[in-house]
Amino acid sequence: MIASASSMQINGLHPIRPMFLLKPASLRPSRIRCAAATSKPSKRYSITLLPGDGIGPEVISVAKNVLILAGFLEGIEFNFQEMPMGGSALDLVGVPLPDETLLAAKKSDAVLLGAIGGYKWDKNEKHLKPETGLLQLREGLEVFANLRPATVLPQLVDASTLKKEVAEGVDVMVVRELTGGIYFGKPRGFGTNEDGEEIGFNTEVYATYEVDRIARVAFETARKRHGKLCSVDKANVLEASMFWRKRVIAVAAEYPDVELSHMYVDNAAMQLVRNPKQFDTIMTNNIFGDILSDEASMITGSIGMLPSASLGSSGPGLFEPIHGSAPDIANQDKANPLATVLSAAMLLKYGLGEENAAKRIENAVLDTLNKGFRTGDIYSAGNKLVGCKEMGEEVLKSVDSQVAAAV
Repeated sequence: MIASASSMQINGLHPIRPMFLLKPASLRPSRIRCAAATSKPSKRYSITLLPGDGIGPEVISVAKNVLILAGFLEGIEFNFQEMPMGGSALDLVGVPLPDETLLAAKKSDAVLLGAIGGYKWDKNEKHLKPETGLLQLREGLEVFANLRPATVLPQLVDASTLKKEVAEGVDVMVVRELTGGIYFGKPRGFGTNEDGEEIGFNTEVYATYEVDRIARVAFETARKRHGKLCSVDKANVLEASMFWRKRVIAVAAEYPDVELSHMYVDNAAMQLVRNPKQFDTIMTNNIFGDILSDEASMITGSIGMLPSASLGSSGPGLFEPIHGSAPDIANQDKANPLATVLSAAMLLKYGLGEENAAKRIENAVLDTLNKGFRTGDIYSAGNKLVGCKEMGEEVLKSVDSQVAAAV
């Protein structure tokens, strides 16, 4: 649904013109006051919202509010179009990724996804699973590079399951290849072997261009961080990994300023919990990246805190929290919206090049945590337990207060 341009209020903020109206259900009275004077936006972007399933609509609603306010304060206006995807699309039109949804995503400047999946659709045939829609979306947008930061914030170091001295100061970026490897390789399917037994099979395959392009993204990312890149593979066993390592070494010649190392995936999984601070930037293939980035997320204390960006050579990027749809807490105001809010910040930074607006959001999240507000997944004694909506309201207050302090 495209919201219409008009005067509006966000959770009690002073009117903003022109803006795009939120659904009434997403509004909640608050005492937030926007200190900035209304002005004509200098930039306009089209954003496709894919709320999805479970807690997806709840966290997307929060992130949308935050985007609108941070954008307004930087002279940016957003045109939001909400489209069905995942289980909600299956219920609505019978497929997990409707053609109309993919077309809208392709035509937009960026895509913000909530979460997809749920118990309701677990027994569906593969082509009718919500997760198939996500793979189709990634392939359709040609977003081959997935950036997943795993940073232990000082405010949440005690929420990590690792000892404080191990978790404190961890700041890792996982660069995962997203549209190749065993998730997409062919041949794949079911059959029988020479003994007549039923089998299932998948193919791990990478072409030169696929490895080279993700390697360049990883080297560029490492160059902007601390200049260290660890390529993770299984080159002692798998031919596809041997080829992966060969191509990474070849591309490394273009980046003499970046320190390159290699590690087998089983060792990398162990080292991530043994000594995570040894890593700066990690690059790896689709399946290893899927697993290692989830492992790295738990070092931070909660998967509910971590955003991600999926980027291609051109066209819109896809931005989403790395957590699932959590159907067991859906519609109970228990979800942590901060991963989606931080995904919105990544959308601004990596998708639109709007670093100032992104920094507003990042600072607001830190400020909100500094004030002691916590959802259930990151709660500890001495802090204030809040729900999804109230956490969103507190982030909005912090976004707004940055301006109030500056004028």
